[in-house]
Amino acid sequence: MARKSNGFVMRLLRISLLIASLSIAPLCVAESVKILVQSSPLAGSQYYSVAKVWNEIKPGDRLTLTPEPDNRHDRNAVRVDWNGQQLGYVPRAENRAVARALNAGEKLEARVSRLRDDPDPWKRVEFEVYLIL
Repeated sequence: MARKSNGFVMRLLRISLLIASLSIAPLCVAESVKILVQSSPLAGSQYYSVAKVWNEIKPGDRLTLTPEPDNRHDRNAVRVDWNGQQLGYVPRAENRAVARALNAGEKLEARVSRLRDDPDPWKRVEFEVYLIL
């Protein structure tokens, strides 16, 4: 008899947990989902505004990605801006998927992930690109 009542209590507990989770679920719904699709160094930073904004830019800052299909060096070029100032480009070896996604209207978000005071410009700024669902 103790077994039957123990099984009943367990079922009752499961049902209670299910009802509780259903009542909480609307509070936990995310507005969007971000999927990390790329982590890259910033290309060409030595030619653009990185030195000028170095003391202002912070990890986590949002970056703007703009495809440049008419770029004479690379038709898949994707410019990287911070607050309206060009910082550089997505590296050529990694820009094709980003350019295609932007040209297809996919919603991408880029953020500064790391800053280093390094003499090698390829190591100064790293950024991440997310696909927003």
